[in-house]
Amino acid sequence: MQRTITRILLALLGLYTLVQGLWPLLDPMGFYQDFPGFRHGWVSMDGPYNVHFIIDFGGLSLALGTMLVGAAVMGTTTVARLVSVAALLFAVPHLIYHVGHVGQFPQLDQVLIVGGLAVTVLIPLAALLIPGRRAEVSSSATP
Repeated sequence: MQRTITRILLALLGLYTLVQGLWPLLDPMGFYQDFPGFRHGWVSMDGPYNVHFIIDFGGLSLALGTMLVGAAVMGTTTVARLVSVAALLFAVPHLIYHVGHVGQFPQLDQVLIVGGLAVTVLIPLAALLIPGRRAEVSSSATP
């Protein structure tokens, strides 16, 4: 079984990823122009609008978010680790890309972009490294 902290980390990252996935599916142009919502145009500053890219990103984020929340609910260490690896396979290249492509953003946005994406790497990494709970042996087991 997973530890409670692992479940909380997976659930938080999953809920964030679900919201990140719904927005581009429900309002692709709004996501392109306004993501992350509290600053302006992180996606639009990186190139021309491409509805295919935006919809694909939304769908993949929804899929990953569903798996993260599902792993938190299921509570098994094996599932948590598998989903954490999947999250890292998305998050690490995403972070690497943005580290090399933030020069056109104001300095505060650079920090927010890289810092925010670093969190999406650190959470599944922590979930991978936190050991699972030991299975408890019942003392009332019959021989």
